Order: sequence, then structure tokens, then C-alpha cells
Amino acid sequence: MHSTQEISSQQEYLKLKARCEVLQRSSRNLLGEDLGPSSIKELESLEKQLESSLKLVRSMRTQYMVDQLTELQRKEHLLSEANQTLKQRLIEGYQVHSLRLNPNPEDISYGRQPSHQPQVHGFFHPLYQPDPMSAATAAGPSVSNYLTGWLP
Repeated sequence: MHSTQEISSQQEYLKLKARCEVLQRSSRNLLGEDLGPSSIKELESLEKQLESSLKLVRSMRTQYMVDQLTELQRKEHLLSEANQTLKQRLIEGYQVHSLRLNPNPEDISYGRQPSHQPQVHGFFHPLYQPDPMSAATAAGPSVSNYLTGWLP
């Protein structure tokens, strides 16, 4: 004999099985399959369901694109600000460099030899050291102006 719990479980199973079959049929119908036995009313209902789903998908796609556009505009604004900052720094750098290239008229020696030799700091030393007393330096470096040990 079957107990009431077994009967209840069997009825629950049959309900779930029927629900599963309905969902599978509905899924096939949404995919455009197995539409032959459907009535006009069922087809119209399916059409409305597809249209509402399509509207939802289009709405979600549009919102996604708007969000992307907003993010890209924000990034564009940040990059534009960074670009302006870099341009300003570049202009300031050119102004400082221009001041170095165009010293005060009092600092220009007009063809005279500078009173001091440039100092070399650190590890590197110049290969060529002009001799201020030599006229050959005006025409260019000579073999005697190179540091000893660098040429054979």
C-alpha cells in the first residue's frame, strides 16, 4: 500500500514533469521550432512575447552604449586636461631653455675664450679638450688635443 506521502510525491513529480514539458515546448517555440500544432492565439501570444523581449534587449543594448559613450567622454576629458598640462609644462620648459640659450648681453664674450673650462663631474671625461693657446683649435681638433691613452 502506498502511503499518503508517496502519493503526494508522485503527484508533485507529475506536476513538475508537465511543467518541464511546457517550458521545453515554449523554448522550442521561441526558437521558431515546432510551431505547426500551435493555434493563432498561441502564435500571437508568442509574437507579443518575442516583441517585448526584443524591446528589452534593444533597451539594454542602448543603455550599455550610452554608458560606454559616457565613460569614453569622461576619459577624453581627462586626457584633454592631461594634454593641456603637458603643453603648459612644455611651453614653460621652452621658456627656461630659451633663457639658457639667450643669456644676458653682459655674459656673451663675442669670440674671446671663456675664462674657465667647463668642469666634468662624475665618471665621464671628454675625449677632446681644446687648448686655448693653440690656433689649431679654431680650425678643429688635432691629434695633440685628444687625451692620452685614447689613441694608439
